[in-house]
Amino acid sequence: MTQTNQVAVRWRKSTHSNGVGGECVEVATVSGHVLIRDSKDPEGPVLSLDLAAARGLMSRLRGVRS
Repeated sequence: MTQTNQVAVRWRKSTHSNGVGGECVEVATVSGHVLIRDSKDPEGPVLSLDLAAARGLMSRLRGVRS
């Protein structure tokens, strides 16, 4: 993703990311893909998943927390 494209993306940060060492990831959706990046490194790499892969990841992560 180019720098120009990142400007148009609306990133959302978890409410659990409080800025006091509780940083988290940021998530955005663009053209049927879910983008994920480290909130501490917004200029760093971005993980791009199609919707099916993102749902699978979320399902697995929920299973780990249980």
